Amino acid sequence: MSTYNQLELSRRELLISSAATVVVTGTAASSAAAQPAGDDMKFTTPVAFTVNGERRELEVDNRTTLLDALREHLHLTGTKKGCDHGQCGACTVIVDGHRINSCLTLAVMHGGDEITTIEGLGQPGNLHPMQAAFVKHDGFQCGYCTPGQICSSIAVLEEIKADIPSHVTADLTGPAKLTAAEVRERMSGNICRCGAYSNILDAISEVGGFEV
Repeated sequence: MSTYNQLELSRRELLISSAATVVVTGTAASSAAAQPAGDDMKFTTPVAFTVNGERRELEVDNRTTLLDALREHLHLTGTKKGCDHGQCGACTVIVDGHRINSCLTLAVMHGGDEITTIEGLGQPGNLHPMQAAFVKHDGFQCGYCTPGQICSSIAVLEEIKADIPSHVTADLTGPAKLTAAEVRERMSGNICRCGAYSNILDAISEVGGFEV
């Protein structure tokens, strides 16, 4: 009988102790949340970079992606937000000569960088050769992915010219060759849901000067 009473008492104590812990923890959390943020806590950061040849200065939330900085802050909406997970390539821009998915990087990481978007490549009546080739070969249908496709295409030709190998480069000791296989591999991260891939390849081949 005494053993039973001791077990019952221990059980009650356990329940009471658990309830008290929950109350204390909840009160402490509420109190902490009610405290004002200290002066040393910064949620925004000034950043300056050159976009399409023009120096731009912004004060952005530290979590702002480069894509959102371009679209929402600088109103350069040519760069598209597709999957927002770095899987479609619609947000491709050129940073310091290299193509990147702007949805996967923070704006504050690019202070001082040179950024080129589709708006900086050419204008109506004065198109970049790659833009003109896309028009000539009908390298787009809905056009949503086209800005990223064009930025990526230009960077791909520069990668090959710089002898940067890809997964299909057969000879890693010699110069990278400008071939259809190389271009297909390098452009594989840019998705065209309309399926204009063959026309895109024709456009790139014209500018790059190789046979498809």
